[in-house]
Amino acid sequence: MIDQSIFNNKKAAYYTLGCKLNFAETSTIGKVLAEQGVRKVRAGEKADICVVNTCSVTELADKKCRQAIRRISKQHPGAFIVVTGCYAQLKPEEVAHIEGVDLVLGAEQKLEILQYLDNIAKKEEGTIVASQSKDIRTFSPSCSADDRTRHFLKVQDGCDYYCSYCTIPFARGRSRNGTIASMIEQAKEVASKGGKEIVLTGVNIGDFGKSTGETFISLIQALDEVEGITRYRISSIEPNLITDEVIDFVASSKRFAPHFHIPLQSGSDAVLKLMRRRYDTALFRHKIEKIKKLMPHAFIGVDVIVGTRGETDEYFEEARTFIESLDISQLHVFSYSERPGTQALKIEYVVDPKTKHTRSQKLLDMSESKLQAFYESHIGNDANVLFEHTRKEGMMHGFTENYIKVEIPYNPFLINKTTKVRLGDWNKNKTALTCQFPEEIDKQNK
Repeated sequence: MIDQSIFNNKKAAYYTLGCKLNFAETSTIGKVLAEQGVRKVRAGEKADICVVNTCSVTELADKKCRQAIRRISKQHPGAFIVVTGCYAQLKPEEVAHIEGVDLVLGAEQKLEILQYLDNIAKKEEGTIVASQSKDIRTFSPSCSADDRTRHFLKVQDGCDYYCSYCTIPFARGRSRNGTIASMIEQAKEVASKGGKEIVLTGVNIGDFGKSTGETFISLIQALDEVEGITRYRISSIEPNLITDEVIDFVASSKRFAPHFHIPLQSGSDAVLKLMRRRYDTALFRHKIEKIKKLMPHAFIGVDVIVGTRGETDEYFEEARTFIESLDISQLHVFSYSERPGTQALKIEYVVDPKTKHTRSQKLLDMSESKLQAFYESHIGNDANVLFEHTRKEGMMHGFTENYIKVEIPYNPFLINKTTKVRLGDWNKNKTALTCQFPEEIDKQNK
């Protein structure tokens, strides 16, 4: 039994690295501690407890986590430091030996943090509490609001795919999910608190239903009926799992945004086989063309990895040509990183760092051109924008349904409201479009 008095007048700082799923889970951890009287640290204050939720998708991610932990330890001297997340699950011993770390929690223990905080006195060395990946079975619900207007609803966790380059199944465990009924209740709670936008997040969300016998299409059909939510966005979803039925539904739905994030990883069929992906370029092209046929204005973001083992110059050029031919809006480009224990290490052909960088730059240049063309194709169109809390240099931003960033002078009355605008030209930094409101347009026309 934990002595809850140890949390009296305590302050906590939370740090999240990596994906939207991590942000949702950090928020849940914060709520758990807040219920015990631990308040979030304010600017300039020193925390008593620091929680670091880590990522381990690449070696660079591991490095950033180590740097962050050391920086946090210096910023909050004497604080009890808890490290969790994928890096903590995959390399707990390494994390435990980082100076300042007191407690390392694995994926199964992450959201049960309270029962491991029976003593928040500093330790000589980090204590490890973690299960093996095969024993990670629990689905822990999470729904969070970021600092803007959108909420992240965790609908699924874990992955059964075991792609040759990826360690996520080892860090997150098997695919599992909550029930549709529980997701509906969480969405209703968001709506009751004034939330307008929900992003569905997870590790492999299209695999929803593995542990409940339900389906992803049934989930989004049910969520679409929740009153009070203005829009939903579907986060990254595998091309083989974004079925034609899902695309058809989004095109005709009341609340699901025409915004897709679909990992391709390579535009070469030979490399896709080496990666052990579950589709080919023909299937991927079909998904893109179907989306654009039903929703010509849809934003489509695509993940690509360059420099994987086995990616020869010929295969890269094949991939580049294929990607260039797709009617997509933006690329998220990642350089391949060697991950211990993955099957990709058995592939003999290795791409040198300089070539990886060159290939990355080519795709980043392509992405910039595609994104610019997508934005410019919408100038002069009317759109609904949900404006956000954040402001910078007197300006505030929002996003259209199809994820075009819009900039206006700060106006607190527009925060968290869906507002109809006419999209104008680029802002001065070419990072967003300007806009006009209907009443301004009417005045000009009189």
